[in-house]
Amino acid sequence: MSGLRARAAARLTDLGYAAGWQAVQRLPEPVARGAFDAAGRYAAGRAGRGARQLKANLRVATGGKLAEDELDELTTRALRSYARYWQEAFRLPRLPRERIVADTVHSGVEHFERARDSGRGLIAALPHSGNWDAAGVWLVDWLGGPFTTVAERLEPESLFRRFLEYRESLGIRVLPLTGGERPSSAVLREWLTGGGFSCLVVDRDLGPGGVPVDLFGRPTTMPAGPALLAAQTGAALHPAICRFTDRGWEFAIRPEVRVDGPGRLRDRVAAGMQGVADSFTADLAVRPEDWHVLGRIWADVPPDPPAGERR
Repeated sequence: MSGLRARAAARLTDLGYAAGWQAVQRLPEPVARGAFDAAGRYAAGRAGRGARQLKANLRVATGGKLAEDELDELTTRALRSYARYWQEAFRLPRLPRERIVADTVHSGVEHFERARDSGRGLIAALPHSGNWDAAGVWLVDWLGGPFTTVAERLEPESLFRRFLEYRESLGIRVLPLTGGERPSSAVLREWLTGGGFSCLVVDRDLGPGGVPVDLFGRPTTMPAGPALLAAQTGAALHPAICRFTDRGWEFAIRPEVRVDGPGRLRDRVAAGMQGVADSFTADLAVRPEDWHVLGRIWADVPPDPPAGERR
């Protein structure tokens, strides 16, 4: 009986996303923006577990320097930013590609050009910040073709397929993290060895193979994959950051983090991912409200307690 209830709940979740996707696309853009902004404000006022974890994460990201009312205001801005991401995710397939490219401010493209001109593969390592799907549209246009990424497999399968089709409609080639015909790491190695480009979102460690890093001065783990793939294939590893602007989006590319040279592979991989973490620490501090991480990053940073339980 519990299995039937779980399947029914999963089906309802998928239907809800499908209905929401279609409804939001039909709304005039100003109406959709206003509705999602109100939803972000409501989530901040409701202060559920995700919002309280986000607040705890932002306390670390701002060095504990903000007063509680200032941190509350930052958390509200962050939830409004996260709501903006979802509003754009629902509407992005209907936005003209030319508009997305024109409204994207970019910097550091010379780093990508250097890798492309030398025939090397490239791995862009990103945090959950801004709108990485919009950055993907810009990158597909710049490349003149697709790049690859890896996506966590969602439940139910129909919902995962829906998100897969959404990103593929933007020109992004998506590999499932688990359950694919071949391991995603093997497919990525072939793609990168052939000079392909890949974007990987890596500020949350979802598997058992993470490497220790310091992020905002606190120990955590990050996936080893980007640095390991770069070391195995000779691809260039570049941290990058996505942020929102008033008009559109920002995509900033940082210098290569080197993983070649002497020393054991495991040490070079660990040093490479620390380099990525250092870049994230600097870049996320510029606009922490665009960092959309409502899950736990540090083992010793749980969500804030509910308001009634605070001392």
